[in-house]
Amino acid sequence: MNVAIIGLGLMGGSLALSLKKLDFIDEIVGHDHNEQHQKDALALHLVEKIVSFDEVKNYDVIFLAIPVNGVIAALQDLKDINKNTTVIDLGSTKAKIVAAVPKEIRKNFVAAHPMTGTENFGPHAALEGLYEDKVVVLCDLEESGEHQREVARKIFKALKMKKYFMKSNEHDRHAAFISHMPHAISYSLANTVMRQEQKNNILALAAGGFRSMSRLAKSSPYMWEDIFRQNKENLLEAIDLFEKELDFMKECIKNDEWEKVHKEMADANKLHDILD
Repeated sequence: MNVAIIGLGLMGGSLALSLKKLDFIDEIVGHDHNEQHQKDALALHLVEKIVSFDEVKNYDVIFLAIPVNGVIAALQDLKDINKNTTVIDLGSTKAKIVAAVPKEIRKNFVAAHPMTGTENFGPHAALEGLYEDKVVVLCDLEESGEHQREVARKIFKALKMKKYFMKSNEHDRHAAFISHMPHAISYSLANTVMRQEQKNNILALAAGGFRSMSRLAKSSPYMWEDIFRQNKENLLEAIDLFEKELDFMKECIKNDEWEKVHKEMADANKLHDILD
């Protein structure tokens, strides 16, 4: 099985490192519109060679590890691929991508979202093992061809990922709460401090809690602007609900209602009974 990866940043580069270890993968090539990314990917031995977009169409599996708008644009230029080709996107939102897949290649397409990543980006951010033991969400899989479903399952199983299946619109709402809203909060938290007159003195006190909560603010603005735009309605709903929770905590503190504050904290503790 020969694989082409479009997008050689954190997700695409890490994928390449993991795919190299699979005995049924014969060749891994890459394509990226960023020339520096191409050079870095070759220097880091993420892929065997760089190919043109048209050459990508000759490969058995095509991964789209690029921002959502890029995925949508790329799909329009893949209408002439072989009927047995499998196209797997790794976008962070799914509904608009699925809706944009040309009907000619709907059977070729598998909508996937690996729930993994770091705050870093670019080929140098690639990590071996990034996908292992992580969740991958496969959306609207019944609309993909039988061959394509089998290929996707085989690859993600070999990567040791935990597969979940759902509709694309369900995925986007869930992802707004668990991924997209936390990024929005992290960016806002970072800016709250950065816009203070004595920000350097404040940051001198930064310990584990602040560093953990602000870590996501290092993430690529280009990628996350795209994600926020594509999942706008779900993200706004999640932020509204978060604001209600924060406002309630604020009022409890303001009114010295410490028993309520304590209960809010105790209720929040229960989250890790589920996560752990």
